[in-house]
Amino acid sequence: MSALYRGGVEVLFGVLGPVTAWDGSGDTIALRGPRHRAVLARLIVARGRVVPVSRIVDDLWIDPPADAIGAVRTFVAALRRVLEPDRPPRTPSRLLVTEGPGYALRPDAVDAWRFEQAVAATRPPAELVTSLDEALGWWRGPAYAEFAGEGWAEADRARLTELRPRAVERKAEARLALGLAAEAVPDLDAHVAEHPWREDAWRLLALALYRTGRQGDALAVLRRARSLLVEQLGLDPGAALRRLEEDILRQADHLEPGQDAASRVWAQAAEAYDRTVAAGSRARLESTVGILRNLAVTGGGGLAAAREQRMAAITAAEELGDAELTARVIGAFDVPAIWTRSDDPRQAAQVVAAAERSLARLPRRHGAARARLLTTIALESRGTRADRGREAAREAERIARGLDDPALLAFTLNGVFMQAFDRAGRAPRRDEIGAELVELSARNDLVSYEVLGHLVRLQARSALADFAGADEHAAAADRLDEQHERPLVAVFTTWYRALRLAASGADAEAAYRDAAARMRGSGMPGLEDGLLPLALLALRVQHRRPAPTDPVNWGPYEPWARPLVLLARDRPDEAAAALRDVPEPPRDLLFEALWCLTAQAAVAVDDRELMRRARRELAPAAGELAGAASGLLTLGPVARHLDDLSI
Repeated sequence: MSALYRGGVEVLFGVLGPVTAWDGSGDTIALRGPRHRAVLARLIVARGRVVPVSRIVDDLWIDPPADAIGAVRTFVAALRRVLEPDRPPRTPSRLLVTEGPGYALRPDAVDAWRFEQAVAATRPPAELVTSLDEALGWWRGPAYAEFAGEGWAEADRARLTELRPRAVERKAEARLALGLAAEAVPDLDAHVAEHPWREDAWRLLALALYRTGRQGDALAVLRRARSLLVEQLGLDPGAALRRLEEDILRQADHLEPGQDAASRVWAQAAEAYDRTVAAGSRARLESTVGILRNLAVTGGGGLAAAREQRMAAITAAEELGDAELTARVIGAFDVPAIWTRSDDPRQAAQVVAAAERSLARLPRRHGAARARLLTTIALESRGTRADRGREAAREAERIARGLDDPALLAFTLNGVFMQAFDRAGRAPRRDEIGAELVELSARNDLVSYEVLGHLVRLQARSALADFAGADEHAAAADRLDEQHERPLVAVFTTWYRALRLAASGADAEAAYRDAAARMRGSGMPGLEDGLLPLALLALRVQHRRPAPTDPVNWGPYEPWARPLVLLARDRPDEAAAALRDVPEPPRDLLFEALWCLTAQAAVAVDDRELMRRARRELAPAAGELAGAASGLLTLGPVARHLDDLSI
């Protein structure tokens, strides 16, 4: 457990097995009864967000007792006593805090969160083997073991269950990179037995066997994988398994460790760089940002690692006191962005603040650098109601159009897109931005921005119910993914095809669940958190069915889902009260969708004032499909919701 206690941890929470906690000495803390553990687990799932007491009650009981709120407060008080036994009387709790209508847990450490960090980390192979071996040892059983049937724990359990085999595979990859193929074989053999549908596991096992001189066994493994996939699932092996079989049969040189040309070039270039570029130099810092930018488009652990290191690079540049260097470091992270909810709002605010500081110090003659800083502000301000993001996007575009720099213009158009959500019904404008991005990028070989342009147009054409057009852009994005290895593209096109099915009126639940499974581990928590429950709720609203009544982890969409859930539980007075507390939806790709959820709840409780407001907000999008601007989900035509709002 030593690595889990890094950084002076006083209390460590464990969910990789039965829910538990340990003090700073590693001794188990007595958490009392199952309800106490349930409250603790529910707060851990919320990841620091406040969970209203009423929501905890709904999650703990199907039929809450009369004193349920008092019982929750009793559980919280008991947890505070055992988690912070030395806290003086009448002083606020540091770990389990009261905020507004509920509670939040602000833990020192959670084993699952540190496990996620270990799996996503970018490290040299030897360090990765050690860290992942230790991280896998933190598992004591199924995640949230005693809450397997609880809807609120489902998303966290599913994500962690998916990450565990990925950790095994990453450890095997690191061993192979170190030339330790023989050591990798036993773990991989057990791994494929436990997870027979993971093609990457079969690939790694076959490669490890081949590198130990067991060519026949390697081919036998691949044939066993083919047989299982065909007989049990009716699927042929994927391209990676087929290529490996062909390469083994012809004994391709690149199958030997370090023998492929790309690996040799990388190793030689890295060695030369380390040898010739001085440690701590400005060139190293700028080169690092270039690597982080390329790492981000790989998705998964690469995206998470790039995000983790980005602010560190900006801070390092600011410490050097060079305004131009800082501007280049901030502006060089021109990673195309399609989703309008930030993966890390806190970091986004820090980046915006750093960009504003740099902008204030940078001479006006540096037009391109200023445009990049302004675009960074526009991108990182996405989804907020602040005018600054829109102002920055307009100014950046003005500068870029006066310069002969296609890459800069493409970057600034991304910022303009992110700020094109000032009201409902803006899909036609975003379609224009996407069209310019596609044309500009194709003409100048800007592959990542060409992909972005197609995804922007996919979203816009979906909102306008032009699925023939959206299909073309989905296919174009998939082709670019196949040619240029952009794995995150498939996350969006898979969700789009589920939306396509939902818009046809068919039952798309299975398609949405498949899309959500594919998204796990993509490194985009701002997209993933709460999206599957929201998509399934949208299906129910589209078909005029009540919301689900089982506990569900709605993520950031809980305020808009809650009134409909309470209505489905036949609690109209509570639904009306919850509706009064619903915030205005963020100005983003789900603006119309969340307003439609609010509209349906307002109609159900006959909240005339809110109905009129919803009608005003949605009216500009009368010709669109609600929610389809996201390219992910839909609640049917906005016009139908406007009809429901007629007073």
